[in-house]
Amino acid sequence: MLTRKQKELLLFIDRRLKEDGVSPSFDEMREALNLASKSGIHRLITALEERGFIRRLAHRARALEVLKLPDDAPASSGFQPKMIQGGARQEPERPAAPPPAPSNMVEVPLMGRIAAGVPIEAIQHETDRIALPPDMLGSGEHYALTVKGDSMIDAGIHDGDIAVIRRCETADNGAIVVALVDDEEATLKRLRRKGGSIALEAANPEYETRIFGPDRVRVQGQLVSLYRKYH
Repeated sequence: MLTRKQKELLLFIDRRLKEDGVSPSFDEMREALNLASKSGIHRLITALEERGFIRRLAHRARALEVLKLPDDAPASSGFQPKMIQGGARQEPERPAAPPPAPSNMVEVPLMGRIAAGVPIEAIQHETDRIALPPDMLGSGEHYALTVKGDSMIDAGIHDGDIAVIRRCETADNGAIVVALVDDEEATLKRLRRKGGSIALEAANPEYETRIFGPDRVRVQGQLVSLYRKYH
């Protein structure tokens, strides 16, 4: 059984998907339900996920798969589960296939930019692939992100570097991670757990440490190596 607000949000998401083919933003959801903050939307989405009505897709901002509608939902031409993709209103054109990697190299998807500074829009789509030597990776699944900003410069991470990330949902205290804040913004920071809070710590004294409740931050991966081009 869904609450009235949970049902309203689910039907709003489904309707926007059918009309526009993309997800409404958290602000649009908040305004549609007349809520005071986006944290209320986050709680509703979590409740819908726990009840099996939607599924969040990992490593993508505001990407939801609608699994079912309430039994008393208005009749339509037939419900089909669809994926709601945040970000651009259409899939970006895929780049031309890169040359095959040498046999001793491993291809890793390049997923766009990550902010080492004020958080930018979260990771969306694979934009390219890069070939890396196996000793830069280790075990597990990996992806790469181009660093934007200078807040991690004292950790040796510079604007324009390519951060190689191992996918994971947990990380040790003090590790440098890709953190997704409020399911909307991705940032590269050092993770610090302080009591019941999570601190995202810069490695540049010009940037302040940001403190969040544990339900506002999700780890998307941990930094394992850096790739830098010299021109």
